[in-house]
Amino acid sequence: MTEKHSILRSVGAYLPARILTNDELAKTVDTSDEWIVQRTGIRQRHIAAEGENTSDLAAAAGRKAMENAGVGIEDIDLIIVATTTPDMTFPATAAVVQQKLGMHHGAAFDIQAVCSGFVYAVATADSFLKNGLARRVLVIGAEATSRILDWTDRTTCVLFGDGAGAAVMELGKDAGPGEARGVLASSLRSDGHFWNKLYTDGGPSSTQSVGHVRMEGKEVFKHAVGMITDVVHNVFEATGYGVDDLDWFVPHQANKRIIDGAGVKLGIPPEKVVITVDRHANTSAASVPLALYTAVADGRIKRGDLVMIEAMGGGFTWGASLIRW
Repeated sequence: MTEKHSILRSVGAYLPARILTNDELAKTVDTSDEWIVQRTGIRQRHIAAEGENTSDLAAAAGRKAMENAGVGIEDIDLIIVATTTPDMTFPATAAVVQQKLGMHHGAAFDIQAVCSGFVYAVATADSFLKNGLARRVLVIGAEATSRILDWTDRTTCVLFGDGAGAAVMELGKDAGPGEARGVLASSLRSDGHFWNKLYTDGGPSSTQSVGHVRMEGKEVFKHAVGMITDVVHNVFEATGYGVDDLDWFVPHQANKRIIDGAGVKLGIPPEKVVITVDRHANTSAASVPLALYTAVADGRIKRGDLVMIEAMGGGFTWGASLIRW
């Protein structure tokens, strides 16, 4: 029996030009490079320029992914943008990206699952492709999180950065068991009872404002490792693979202590874990595709590798996908 899987044909990325270091932050808020690195592993982050919107970051990453796939916008029939920082309340940022890429056909919509957004978007694109609702999907995670930070709050402003990552997804060729490339299984979860542990204190229907990021850091940390391992184990059970089969673990880049904790609990050797949080900080829905792009571009992730992506974010939401590259 053969089965088709949704392959990630290519990845792309975009990072704003401006780099904000920990030392620069220490000039405006009570913190230090040593304090930030020790608690988070972050050394710098990219910040979108004035007038540079989430849709600009997303479109740039999307163009790079299409270029790397050798396809044009005429070959894409669905755009999914995962973002917490849309250009506007409406229309969807994906629709604005559609316009910026010159696409008049197909469909475009946003997914809002905060830091888990790209994993949710990959699972959604996988479903659309397998059900014949799309032929080729441009999946993008993009954030301008700097726009919703309280730059006087050292517990949050040091954690986040801006950027975008993208993937072109399409159905692969029929393959027998153990031969298939692409998304092998996904596990998505959420629990809204934790909404007030990581949220923004504003919104259209509540305050008629955007608001700022607010977080109970200890609570998020307490739940993160367990939630991450939960969905990773679910995916392993669904596919019959295990930790020893894994070539690369590409986690959400929120905090190195969380990444290290999850790796230890899962039994994944540090040399199999892709880390970009030191350079990018937490770019929310963009962090997983940015990390994927980094590891593909530098040659670590190769054709045939077994790759686990995972993320956990506000909501709480969390999810994982196992991909044969």
